[in-house]
Amino acid sequence: MADAPLRRALDASDDAIVLSNSQRRVVYVNEGFSRLFGFGPEEVLGQYLSNVLFGPHTDPGLLAQIRDDVTARGHCRVDTLLYSKTGHPLWVSMVINASTEDSGGPGGSITVITDITLTKMHEVLQKRVLEGMVNELPLANLMTLVCREVERIAPEVTASILGVDERGLLHPLAAPGLPPDICAAIEGLPIGPLAGSCGTAAFTGEPVVVTDITTDPRWADYKALFAPTGLRACWSSPILDHHGKVVGTFAFYFKDARGPDALHQRLVGACLHLCALAIERDATRQRIHQLAFFDMLTGLPNRAMFCSSAERTLASLHSEGKPAALLFVDLDRFKQINDTLGHAAGDALLCEVAARLTQGLRALDLIGRLAGDEFVLLLSECPTRHAVQTAHRMLATIAQPMDIGGQSHVPHASIGIAMFPDDGDTIDTLLRHADQAMAQAKSDHRHSLQLFSAEMNQRAQERAGLERALRHALAERSLRLHYQPQVLSSATGTLHGVEALARWTDAHWGVVPPNQFIPVAEEAGLIHELTLWLLDEACRQLAAWRVQGHDVPCISVNLSGRSFHRPEFAQEISDALSRHGLRTTDLLLEITESVMMDARPVTLSNIETLHRKGFKLSLDDFGTGYSSLSYLHRLPISELKLDMAFVQDLTTSPTARALTVSVLSIAHSLGMVVVAEGVETSGQQQWLQAHGCPVMQGYLFGKPMPAQELEAWLLAKSPLVAQGHR
Repeated sequence: MADAPLRRALDASDDAIVLSNSQRRVVYVNEGFSRLFGFGPEEVLGQYLSNVLFGPHTDPGLLAQIRDDVTARGHCRVDTLLYSKTGHPLWVSMVINASTEDSGGPGGSITVITDITLTKMHEVLQKRVLEGMVNELPLANLMTLVCREVERIAPEVTASILGVDERGLLHPLAAPGLPPDICAAIEGLPIGPLAGSCGTAAFTGEPVVVTDITTDPRWADYKALFAPTGLRACWSSPILDHHGKVVGTFAFYFKDARGPDALHQRLVGACLHLCALAIERDATRQRIHQLAFFDMLTGLPNRAMFCSSAERTLASLHSEGKPAALLFVDLDRFKQINDTLGHAAGDALLCEVAARLTQGLRALDLIGRLAGDEFVLLLSECPTRHAVQTAHRMLATIAQPMDIGGQSHVPHASIGIAMFPDDGDTIDTLLRHADQAMAQAKSDHRHSLQLFSAEMNQRAQERAGLERALRHALAERSLRLHYQPQVLSSATGTLHGVEALARWTDAHWGVVPPNQFIPVAEEAGLIHELTLWLLDEACRQLAAWRVQGHDVPCISVNLSGRSFHRPEFAQEISDALSRHGLRTTDLLLEITESVMMDARPVTLSNIETLHRKGFKLSLDDFGTGYSSLSYLHRLPISELKLDMAFVQDLTTSPTARALTVSVLSIAHSLGMVVVAEGVETSGQQQWLQAHGCPVMQGYLFGKPMPAQELEAWLLAKSPLVAQGHR
């Protein structure tokens, strides 16, 4: 080619251009050919192009395809794998056109070769990695696939991929060309400015090229580890997620003291994004798994995860004929921590208890957090004696003092134990029975343990049946109210008011006392519904008595403390009065000391609203609590009910008499009415009259009775009844 400008134009091309004669021997190559493949013209001219560029993975049918296409159509276009002078495989696009001597050509062909290695690498790697993701291939397998593909394209490279966790620790994901002992040594190493190529790249977020491991200070602590491998150089690049955070490293090791070339840089460029995608996807999967199967607060397995693992463990124990123990742990008075110190303090307590429970476990034991303050443990190969000993140790461990919000706190717990297989052969049965045993432990004595027994299961079944019956009774409004008179002591028999008391007779359970069905209502979440029914029924009855001409000054009703946690409760009470045409003075609202001491804003708001509307509050069972006196002057209490425990001992106990005198004195000084409950003897009545107790209530005057019986009682007491007003 004598035309110098044309030659310069061809040499400037990035494509390799080859001219062959009619014997298919090379007669010209441009400088682009030399740049791409590394061969000088003198090494190629006169040669068959296939002898120069074909290699072990070139399509063996390529020559025949080119000849057939050029002969038939005068041209051929094909993508194939060729090899450089150094043996590097290159993906290229070849366009071959016939060039006859008649047209001024060399008499053979003109071949234009374009490097498509980067495109092909992206295509091949992306296809394989994405297919692996679709097929749910584990991350380690995906990363191994990437390393092997890179090592196939660049045989002089040993590739490794490391993950970097939230704590800045390294974890080998794939390094098929490195000895396993090196991967084991790298596991858990911290990143840093002198942590080899990978640890430094992860620390700085920038590529690190070390051309000589033996002399570079960043490898001082690791060169001895790698010495047996014969590797001399390492180039590591950080893998960044879509936020730019380092999540891993991709490293090329070389046996020569050298840095990366253009091919290596293109390979890494093609792989980094795919690695980041795979690592992020795996992190997302782990996050989803964590959310689905682990408690986010404590990090313990949740109910689903625990039960799944426990079922497999129980199946294995069953086949081996070995016992196990299920421990159900529930913190004592945990709600008090949340209420007094806040939910952050409660969360801190739960995390500390979880850590304490985990400390003493063996590898074969399981632990989980079910919900709230409930934890559960499955101790494999554990007889009853060992289970009891372990439970005692756990109670002692939990009870160690801990700091919560700058305050020292001593947590306590109750533990129920169910044994496998004696108390159940499935995890659901064991959980239910251990829960029942825990409830018994709380009932008997908090901060204790209890083994399950068949009697507990029977009681639990009875309680469940009672709950179902109570739900039905509330839905059918089949409960009834009885009314107990309260009389003035100044003129015995004069009615001060009546207290409405819920009564329940069931077709199956018979007469169910309040001390049995009220706790069931509280535990089952029915207490507010029961309270609203009681309010409505009491108001309805009082309105009916007014219509019938019976002069009942007012009705006292007992309110559940839990109802005060509902913002709308004060309005619901007002609505009950309005429905039946009553005034606020017709209803006296009895609350317990727990309500009076409840510092929740919603409780205080309800009390303030009731006071503002004109309702009067009565403090029930006064004297049995702990902190009543400090609250009396701050809350709108108009009546104190002296607990019957004091009244019963008035004639025999100097202490009871002294305390009662104190209560009467406090109430008088604060302008409050005192109602003495449980007055059963004339001696009690006379003592209370003598010491100025204004109102009495008890079997001496009348038992709790249905509305019709109270009406008869009122008629029998006439005309004194008409004198009684509040």
